[in-house]
Amino acid sequence: MAAAPIKIPDIGGAEGAEIVEVLVAPGDTIEVEQSLIVVESDKASMEIPAPHAGVVTELRVAVGDTVSEGDVILLLEGAPESTASDDTAGNEDTPSLAPVDDLQSGATATNAGSNEEQTTTTQTQTSTSDTTNEVMSIDVVIPDLGSDEGADLVELLVAVGARVEEGDSLVLLESDKASMEVPSPATGILAAWLTDTGTTVTEGTVIARLEVSGTTEAPATQQLDATAADRAVSQSGAGDDSPAEAEALSTPMASPAATSDHDLTGHVDLASRSGPADAAPPQQSGSNQVYAGPAVRKLAREFGVSLSKVRGTGSRGRILKEDLQQYVAGALSDSAAAPGAGLPAIPEQDFARYGAVERVARTRIDKVTATNMVRSWLNVPHVTQFDDADISDMERFRSELKTEAADRGVRLTPLPFIFKACAVALRDHSKLKSSLADDGDTLVMKHYCHIGMAVDTPAGLVVPVIRDVDKKSIWELAAEVAALAERARNKQLKPDDMQGGVFTVSSLGAIGGRGFTPIINAPEVAILGVGRAAVQPVWDGEVFRPHTLLPLALSYDHRVVNGGDGGRFLTQLTSLLGDVKRMVM
Repeated sequence: MAAAPIKIPDIGGAEGAEIVEVLVAPGDTIEVEQSLIVVESDKASMEIPAPHAGVVTELRVAVGDTVSEGDVILLLEGAPESTASDDTAGNEDTPSLAPVDDLQSGATATNAGSNEEQTTTTQTQTSTSDTTNEVMSIDVVIPDLGSDEGADLVELLVAVGARVEEGDSLVLLESDKASMEVPSPATGILAAWLTDTGTTVTEGTVIARLEVSGTTEAPATQQLDATAADRAVSQSGAGDDSPAEAEALSTPMASPAATSDHDLTGHVDLASRSGPADAAPPQQSGSNQVYAGPAVRKLAREFGVSLSKVRGTGSRGRILKEDLQQYVAGALSDSAAAPGAGLPAIPEQDFARYGAVERVARTRIDKVTATNMVRSWLNVPHVTQFDDADISDMERFRSELKTEAADRGVRLTPLPFIFKACAVALRDHSKLKSSLADDGDTLVMKHYCHIGMAVDTPAGLVVPVIRDVDKKSIWELAAEVAALAERARNKQLKPDDMQGGVFTVSSLGAIGGRGFTPIINAPEVAILGVGRAAVQPVWDGEVFRPHTLLPLALSYDHRVVNGGDGGRFLTQLTSLLGDVKRMVM
């Protein structure tokens, strides 16, 4: 028997999935449903099963390759030993399954064959005659779920007595990792459910009984594999348009529009064929006709939302919880927008019309920072106060310590002094290191002093936190500032390094600019912006004398901090920076 190509089936629209593991090698004898490779897309990892048993004659892929639907991954020769040959076609006591490669490579012969041959290729263990009109019952079992922990059966998608096509989803399962649908192994009538919602099922659990006619090709595809991806993968393989398979499909499935609309299970979208009302996605009005699970329906009832108004983004138009939440958020936003209170969207533009452009993906840090800044700006009423600190004495003192700093291996910048001065001022004005809670009914007063430090890195803005600033010396702060900044630029910060701050300092002095209005790093209530120090003439009552002035900008949450609070904090801060001896008093 010639080796048959095994192709990548429909993997849910994932293009360019990467092969992360090859599970077989040339010469290996494999069983039906045995996993061949593991592929990983941006949404899930999934195993590709063998559609039938045989011997691997050639591998066409390797780890690191990217594959899409229809790509050949290996050549498989032979069929399961239990598969009946042509010699046993007339044996009524011997169940026979047609090899998949025979269905594919011998499609023309199958189409031209007699009714007796067609009956042979579709007999199951429960059949007892070769008549083409015989009705057989087959059990629908749970395939490989990718783990031994099982999954909860959360929804029965088809009613008893309904006709289903091969590949139609029958039940929806949910595990702690994913949701998945189990497809019908054949075309037929759902005779009975053997389990109910709320049941925990594992591989091999019989969930339903299906009545199929003797001309159905169901047994060749009865066992399917639902791996760690969200759903089962059809053993026949996507992209196989052999004459035998096309003839076996029902009329609606054979239409180009229908056959092009597959999901991860390898079956055709229910919306593309006629069928019972409870098996097809909703096109009617009313929440009872929509395609949604019990949990979503319960949530819709709690929200008071008609599901017929919600657009589903799940497989085959299924409404997910996220769709319902997005609909409610949009409705609330529309309500708040009247009259004129909303935020009109900035329209997209085609900038390429005006010249050459390049689209560059933003880093994750950039996007997270943008989200946090928008959230803070929209939710927190900002007020910014400005002042200049005379740091002439501090700069002279810093110059005197250059030799000692070199001996300690520490670069002594103005930042350690600023942090120390902030800690002292926050001790005396504790409201500026508090946070709101309980929807603004409670003020959380913090008895620690961890201060965040905004650091500009190639990947974006990050804010590591220096712990217990009030308990550390200038030398300790200088060493920690340098170490944290270095770790931030090398992407070595841990999540704990960026949490727990009560106040933030953002210094642009080394970059330039006399001042700016910093956005509060919520849930903090205040942030200090530090500009570039400059020597300026200051009138002392008699003459103008040169003084080094440091621009400061204090932004605070006006729900917590009043102008008097901010003014007193900023006045004390400038006084401390003007006389560093007061920091230790």
